[in-house]
Amino acid sequence: MSATTRRLTTAQALVRFLSAQHTERDGVRRRLIAGTWGIFGHGNVAGLGQALVEYRDTMPFHQGRNEQSMVHAAVGHARQLNRLSAQAVTTSIGPGATNMVTGAALATINRLPVLLLPGDYFASRAADPLLQQLEHPVEADVSVNDTLRPVSRYFDRITRPEALIPSALNAMRVLADPAETGAVTLALPQDVQAEAYDWPEEFFAERVWTVRRPAPDPVELDAAVAAVRAARRPLIVAGGGVHHSEAEDALRALVDATGIPVASTQAGKGSLRHDHPADLGGIGHTGTAVSDALARDADVVIGVGTRYTDFTTASGTLFQNADVTFVNLNITGFDAHKLAARPLVCDARTGLERLTEALAGYRVDAAYEAEYGEGKERWDAVVEAALRAEDHTAVPTQTQVLGALDAVVGDDDVVINAAGSLPGDLHKLWRARSPRQYHLEYGYSCMGYEIPASLGVQQAAPGTPVWALVGDGTYLMMPTEIVTAVQEGLPVNVVLVQNHGYASIGGLSEETGGERYGTAYRHRAADGSFTGAPLPVDLAANAASLGMDVLRAKTVRELRAALAEARASDRPTCVYVETDPTPTAPPAEAWWDVPVAEVATREPARQARERYDAQVAGRRRHL
Repeated sequence: MSATTRRLTTAQALVRFLSAQHTERDGVRRRLIAGTWGIFGHGNVAGLGQALVEYRDTMPFHQGRNEQSMVHAAVGHARQLNRLSAQAVTTSIGPGATNMVTGAALATINRLPVLLLPGDYFASRAADPLLQQLEHPVEADVSVNDTLRPVSRYFDRITRPEALIPSALNAMRVLADPAETGAVTLALPQDVQAEAYDWPEEFFAERVWTVRRPAPDPVELDAAVAAVRAARRPLIVAGGGVHHSEAEDALRALVDATGIPVASTQAGKGSLRHDHPADLGGIGHTGTAVSDALARDADVVIGVGTRYTDFTTASGTLFQNADVTFVNLNITGFDAHKLAARPLVCDARTGLERLTEALAGYRVDAAYEAEYGEGKERWDAVVEAALRAEDHTAVPTQTQVLGALDAVVGDDDVVINAAGSLPGDLHKLWRARSPRQYHLEYGYSCMGYEIPASLGVQQAAPGTPVWALVGDGTYLMMPTEIVTAVQEGLPVNVVLVQNHGYASIGGLSEETGGERYGTAYRHRAADGSFTGAPLPVDLAANAASLGMDVLRAKTVRELRAALAEARASDRPTCVYVETDPTPTAPPAEAWWDVPVAEVATREPARQARERYDAQVAGRRRHL
């Protein structure tokens, strides 16, 4: 124990400690924990609640309305700042804590840092059982907070004040580590939060966590370079790691030097500007025709910061060249070794720079550049036709909504989406103009993410126009942080698309033999199906009742005017538009595996199974 100590409660010590933590990368320093979101209740109000009052001058506090939403807001903040800054979230015990599980899963799957501080039961067992306690008959040390273990990158329950010291340091280590980051949970028993202890002053000293940029191993680099130099049809797959590492300039330098084209995952879109000659747009099930065509014949695939999810690989059916080789540049060895690749375990920017140096003199054939250039030109024409199609009298389509938004946004605006039919349309059609403009959460594809995430992005980038694109189904999941936006004075924009149901799942249901059953927001018909009139629900009025300014648009022309007005506003604004639910975006260029009933009596399901069997036959394992 240090000779100099300070007597504080555990909660006070934690808040004071968090206020002194920083990250540093490339000489730029940021607060590691920029603020704390919270909903107070039984289990944190008298501990962390009091501590946040005690240190309100050094730890900003944001009042949330839903625990899952608060985690989403913190994740949006972290992603906007390339994982160099995070936020904490505190909740009560019981349902307050378990409401964070979905948000924690989203953060960890997407490799984004967030610190979770749920209240917990009495460590002393003085009150046992207590309100909201789950009693386990054979494991008395289990609480509902243990549901956060499998979705956290680091978890600890602080049962004594002094145990906070090593645990808090480990928590910061994980949050700041680009290879390990995700949700970090420190469960805090309510009696321990309020217990006093003589803390060493060194615990509260300013501390800087260096965010590393590890270089590739020379042997791995030589193997990767040899594979690329032997390639005739190489393709780069840019993932979210390009953005997290701020490696966009390094990627462009590699592409300019070698002529290798780039296709992007949902998380990687915007790694190159859409008008760069080598940017081919999205890849995989929701990818572009040119990207997927090149992927099928690619002989070397260079994955940069990608997890290779099933949407990217078309469930193992996309990369069909019999001799295809993968070179995976990734900060985590786990991802770098996927698809039996030649791994480059390193920081994306550092790795791309070393790869560019080592490939000096290499360039793809002019015929290959001409091929993908012509494919890009054809696809650009498809995009232009889809986004610019206008009919000033008819109900707008979803692609027309995207076209209207495309015409209004500036290069630095941020467009946020996560679920429904919009991610597919955006991946194919959106023309990303800057690295941070395209903000798709598609690791967990969590309905309800968009609105709270827009708050976190707005906090991270004040003055930047932020757009949350939501369908009616997503809006109904989690609109409550609209109230928080009003309270905090965050001028986020919500584009609310009313298409009377789950459009994406409706289409998937039809494709897989489910006949769109239970996917429309309509009255039940006499036969029990959901085919009656649309429900008399006014979501625009709901948004207004929560404090937003609301602009209603009925035509493309009205929509474009409303979007321009929202962008110019300094208040939270909702642009509401009812759309024609008929799909108008280009169809999928690659498959996605959703298993279909092997036996059924209904003809749509039998036909769907025939299609499924034909597609699954094309799957291959890259060994």
